[in-house]
Formats: sequence, structure tokens, C-alpha cells
Amino acid sequence: MTISSVLVANRGEIARRVFRTCRALGIATVAVYSDADASAAHVREADAAVRLPGESSADTYLRGEAVVAAALAAGADAVHPGYGFLSENAGFARAVLDAGLVWIGPSPEAIEAMGSKTRAKRLMRDAGVPVLDGTGAPPPLLIKAAAGGGGRGMRVVRELGSLDEELAAARAEARAAFGDDEVFVEPYVEDGRHIEVQVLADAHGTVWTLGERDCSVQRRHQKVVEETPAPRVGDDLRRTLHDAAREAAKAIGYVGAGTVEFLVSGAGRPYFLEMNTRLQVEHPVTECVTGLDLVREQIRVAQGARLTGRPPAPRGHAVEARLYAEDPAHEWRPQAGTVHRFRIEPGPGLRVDSGVEDGDEVGVRYDPMLAKVVAHAGTREEALRLLARALERARLHGPLTNRDLLVRVLRDPRFVRGGVSTAFLADFDLAGPDDPSLDGLSALAAALADAAGRHPLGGWRNVPSQPQLKRYAAVRDGAVHEVRYRHTRRGPVPVGHEDVRVLSYATGGTVLEVAGVRRKFEVAVYGDQVFVDSSLGSRAFTALPRFPEPEAGTAPGSLLAPMPGTVVRIAEVAVGDRVTAGQPLLWLEAMKMEHRVSAPADGTLTALHVEPGRQVELGAVLAVVAGPGSTDRRTAEPAAADGEGRHLS
Repeated sequence: MTISSVLVANRGEIARRVFRTCRALGIATVAVYSDADASAAHVREADAAVRLPGESSADTYLRGEAVVAAALAAGADAVHPGYGFLSENAGFARAVLDAGLVWIGPSPEAIEAMGSKTRAKRLMRDAGVPVLDGTGAPPPLLIKAAAGGGGRGMRVVRELGSLDEELAAARAEARAAFGDDEVFVEPYVEDGRHIEVQVLADAHGTVWTLGERDCSVQRRHQKVVEETPAPRVGDDLRRTLHDAAREAAKAIGYVGAGTVEFLVSGAGRPYFLEMNTRLQVEHPVTECVTGLDLVREQIRVAQGARLTGRPPAPRGHAVEARLYAEDPAHEWRPQAGTVHRFRIEPGPGLRVDSGVEDGDEVGVRYDPMLAKVVAHAGTREEALRLLARALERARLHGPLTNRDLLVRVLRDPRFVRGGVSTAFLADFDLAGPDDPSLDGLSALAAALADAAGRHPLGGWRNVPSQPQLKRYAAVRDGAVHEVRYRHTRRGPVPVGHEDVRVLSYATGGTVLEVAGVRRKFEVAVYGDQVFVDSSLGSRAFTALPRFPEPEAGTAPGSLLAPMPGTVVRIAEVAVGDRVTAGQPLLWLEAMKMEHRVSAPADGTLTALHVEPGRQVELGAVLAVVAGPGSTDRRTAEPAAADGEGRHLS
């Protein structure tokens, strides 16, 4: 059996990743796309593309019959599911096979065996693998979706009184993500580490384990940083994990690439979590240390090839960071907008798997991961340093990202020592330290670049002038920076920056001497958005005056949409009801995450302007809570205090 054309039943970064291997193997590629993705990078990159009418996941990427029809229409002879969406849907795998196509993944029976987390736990318990049992367990508890992973449909319950509410939320999210609202409960291990084992198996009975990955740095049960080999794991624990993973794969006759996930307690005891019957987001770190192309191996195995010899021994250390369009300092709020520039300098040991290019739009329909950045080096210390530096020097002009957080995580002494738990980010300084000096210098550089653009000859004058004023609002925290400078015979002279001397300035950047040290600031302008990059760090501003704030003119007590999204649920409240501070009123879904909108204070619900299914824009008035001291509010938060993830893992 020879595969000549592959349809990737996915989008974004993973579609492009599979296409890359297909091109190397001389295999034609087919993309599918929703209306929202019509101009996406993966569509442009494919040899052929088929439209899936609609915009939501439910109407497009989750419609298995439409994806199979697309493969047949385009003449593909195989389907690669990627991860997320239908990748662990046994019915979809069976439909692909029934259509006479090659399924690049495990058998439908293997997917079914591990697809339900409850059935998988019973299977593993019977095989002698330790599992967590939530029967009669006291809080804290963890609610999980039975039909999927990666944080979707997951909630932490710390008080039994909130169990019903969190069960309802978990079921709703699981139904939306996987088409199945079955959930289960298990004890929540506070100090656990998330360690997983990569397996690769052929159809002839050979099962390889390809090392373990530590994925403990998470927010909302969504992995953020992954690495291999796992640090601070002894030989005995490593052997136990690998043996258990191998037995799990053999128990279900697994074929293809998969991952067996474990939660390792603070005492070093491993518990089976789940088996992901697909390629993982973090597979590149395993590829780096083994030298394998796991997508190539998936295709080979799907064509009936054998795994020969012994699995390659790992070489060096690899670390991956997931770059998201989100604001960690404000409850990980997803961001949308145009990616004006996306540039991470290539270099030895660096790998970038991205889903976007310059000019692409980041919308609200799908997960906001922009790219995975991977560093591979001889030692863990070298890999961490290389990755942090690559992220720090990246040019990311567009929606706010978690880049600064990633850099601080990679350099945090606790993380550098290794062995952090999944609670690592719970007490992490998500906003990061303020740096008024960098803010001020970056705003000054922006103002001087603006001056150069307004005065083609450089803005030089023969006589002193009155101070010029330019105002910028920092995207990071909204702080307003006023910059004053004078044009003189010697060029512009900053006001209020006695230790700063302007060495040169142009529309593309400024060179400043700061306390005797020469510093170069690059400046890029896109409309009223200004991005300043330097060796000290990167800053983004909005040039003022800007458009009025969305809340201007709204009634006191208005609850405003913190982002574009869709109203998915309304609480059991009605206009005229008394509400209390923090009481949930409605839920928005944006970028595959639910955001709870709560009453900002005690008062009366005097207006409710939305209903389930309504799409709203940033700043739209959702409801009004009238009470003493009412003010306009954007008040939204993740649907659980302990958070939730997205459909990827």
C-alpha cells in the first residue's frame, strides 16, 4: 500500500507540520478549511484545499462526513487527523476506512478502548497499572471529560457545594468540544507532576517507547512548556513509566504514534491518567532528541512498514514553549487581531512550528496558539538558555502574547532546578515586574521615530523650539506615557530624561545613549499600533489620541464583553432579580474557552441584552447591574477559579 495524497483533517500549526513531512516524502497535500480560515496559512500551503461551509468547529472541522467527502472530492487516498477535533473519534476513523481511505492512526477499536477515560482506567487497572479512583473521595476533586483531553471539560472542585455547577459547566464544554458530555471525577493531586511516555507501534507487534516528557508547567490544565528527558526522574521511575506505557499499548493492540500520560505524586508514585491515541502537540521535543520524524513514522506504519532494530537512544535535551495570543496577567484572556510581523530568528538547535505568517488574522473561533518554539542542545541548561533567548529576541507584532511569561518561566530558578509540579504557575507572578525605565525609553524611541517621519530631513532646527508632546498607551497595562522633547541645532533633546542622549533617529528606529550605554530601539508602526523592540525587551503601544473606549456612554453598572465571542449560557436570572458580587450571570465562549461574566457588585439586574447563541463584539453591553456606586465594568473570568484548558494537549 502506497500513500500518494494526504488530507489533514485539521488546521493551523499541525496541518502545516504534517504537510512539511508529506512534501519531503513526495506526497500531495489537501487542506480543509472553514469560512473563518479561508485565507489561513495552512490553506495557502496545501496543494489543494476544500471548503467546509460555516465558521464554528461544530459546523466544519467536527463534521466527519464533510471531511471524508472532502478527501474523496480532492482525490486523497489517506487522512491524517492531527490533534484535537476528530483525532480521537473512533466513528470518524471508521468512516475514513469505510470510504476506502487509509487512516493514519490507530484502529477504531484502539481509539474506543482508550477514548473513554473511564473505560481506559478500568482497562489499565486490570493490567496492573495504578490509577486514581474518585469514588467517595473528598475535595479537592477533578472533573474530566470522558471523551477527550487537553483540559476541555475539566474543572477543579474545592468545595462540594460547587460540584453541581462545575459538573454542568464541564458537561457543556465537553459536549461542545467532543460531542459527548460524559464526565467523571477523580482526586485532584495538588503537588503532582505530569509526565508522559511517547509510544510508537507497528502492525506486527513491535512497540517502542521513545522517552518521557515532563509537561508539568500548565495553566488551566493546558500544557505551556514541555521537555524531554524529564528532569529529576530516577532510573527506577523511568523504567516503571516506560514499562507501563508499553503494556498499555500492547493491551489494546495499538498501532501508530500515541502517548501514555501519568500523574506522578510528590512521593514519586505514578498514576495512569489517559492515553492519547494521536500525535501530541509536544511531539517535536521527542523528534529532536531521537532524530525521528514521527509524522513520517506514522505514514510508514499506516502503509504496513515494520519498526526495525531498536528505538534510537535520546541525545541531548529539548524544550518546547507554546506561544499563545493571550494575556496571562488578565486571567489568560485570549487575544485577537492581525499578526503584522512574526519573526523568530533561525539558528542551530532552534525549531519553530507556526500556524501563522505575517498578515494573518488571529480570530476568536479557535485555539489561539500561534506557534511552538523548540530548543535542542547538549544539556538542559543550554536548551533553556537558547529557548529563552530566541523568544526574547522574537519580533511579535500583533496581538498580545504570553512571550514574556515564557521567558520568565524558563529563567525561573525553581524551574531551572527541575521537577516543578502542575501547580507551578498557580503562585507565579503572571504580570511580571514593572519596568518604568524600559517603558519610558520605548515610548521615547517611538516618539522620535514618529518625529522623523513627520520631518523628512530629520526634524533638525536652527533655533530651539517649544517642547513637542506625544502620548502613548501601553498595551500591556493601559498606562499612559507622555513624551516631551525639544528640537534643537544638535537634534532632538528629551525632556525629563537627563541621562539620555539621542545619537540617531529615523522612522524605523532610534539609537539612544542611556547612562553612557548605547542602545538601539527598533520601531514598527501599523496604524495607531506601535511596537518597540530592543535588547532590553519589547513593548507595544497605542498612539494617542485613540478611538474612544468601548464603554463610553454606557449606563453605570454595565457589564461589557472583554473580547469578541459567543454567548453560550445564561444563568437562571431575570431582569429585576437581586444579584450578589461575583454571582455568575452568563458565559462567553472565545477561542474554545468559556469565560464566566459575573456581577461586579451587589445590586439589581436591570437589563440583559443577550441570549444564548448571540455573537458579541469587544465592549458590547451584555447586562446592567444597578446598585450603589455602579460603574461600567468589563468583568469576565475563566469558568472556574482553577481554570480550564483548551482542546489541545
